[in-house]
Amino acid sequence: MSPRRVTMADVAKAAGVSRPTASLVLSGRSRELRISQEVEQRVLQAAEELQYRPNIVSVGLRTGSSRTIGFVSDTVATSRLAGDMIKGALEAARERGFMLFIGETEGDAELERLLLQAMHDRQVDGLILASMFTRTIKVPKAVTAMPAVLLNALPKQPTPLPAVLPDEVEAGRRAARVLLDAGHRDGIYLIGAGPGLRNVPSESLAAVERLVGIREALGEAGVKVAGARTCPDWQPEYGLTATRDLLTAVQPRALICFNDRIAMGAYQALDDFGLKVPADVSVVSFDDHPIASWVRPQLTTVALPHYELGRKAVDVLFTEIERDRADTEQAGQVHRVPMPVHNRESVARSPAEPLD
Repeated sequence: MSPRRVTMADVAKAAGVSRPTASLVLSGRSRELRISQEVEQRVLQAAEELQYRPNIVSVGLRTGSSRTIGFVSDTVATSRLAGDMIKGALEAARERGFMLFIGETEGDAELERLLLQAMHDRQVDGLILASMFTRTIKVPKAVTAMPAVLLNALPKQPTPLPAVLPDEVEAGRRAARVLLDAGHRDGIYLIGAGPGLRNVPSESLAAVERLVGIREALGEAGVKVAGARTCPDWQPEYGLTATRDLLTAVQPRALICFNDRIAMGAYQALDDFGLKVPADVSVVSFDDHPIASWVRPQLTTVALPHYELGRKAVDVLFTEIERDRADTEQAGQVHRVPMPVHNRESVARSPAEPLD
């Protein structure tokens, strides 16, 4: 049998005051209503001794806030790479005294509908709708009925919801600049997508934006992409096959791989051809997957800021909760989170570039 919950009446009785007086003290209004300091201290001491906790449901009914946030994703909550996204959202919510309800849809539209309904039934104050990888999504109508934010996703149709995404275009620029700063001007090949904007995996917003950034940075330096090999999926085996195919035709001076798993396959292909990283071929990549620091030499990569994305989504959501719904100026705004470069050991200066 569970212990009886301590009530406001219990605190009032222990402190020798009326229930309204105890309620005013515990709601922080004792000074406002001129309750003496001696009475205030008696109530606070009684509450501490009895280990009184306010009834959140009752508080929510009075204040119109459940102090909870819904977090509905496809599979991001169990994705090893994206675990920090949940951590960032949890910590940002906890700092505001809010809890996070997490649900996963596994890509099932009916399960998504049920989860959104459950969040609504629990009267969450706001909702984060998240994707495992950066892409465009169809936003359910139920999401727009409450303050909400898209995380790692953009809407397929116009919507007033704000979105939080990694700054993939700038990430592409940064990856290219790593090679440019090392003196690379020729023999730069792409593995995973490109060289044209049509040569990208379907539905991969990250691929398009990374490619845009790469082409912009190289173009500003007067450098052209020497060529590319696409991959049907960004997994090591496809990176291996694509890089092997490239090496049968040319020997590159540098590779920009579209994620770290592709780079892992590229490493294997280069080794199969007797080429060393970075002495013969420099390699730069994206994501900062754990394998980036496991492979040898360690991989230089532009990191996905999962923790920062989660925190930013909560920050933006609270702005939405507090925003006047009639104010459309901030509606639909896209917030980009920077992706930092993690310089490791896989990029060397171009042999054509003299040392300082």
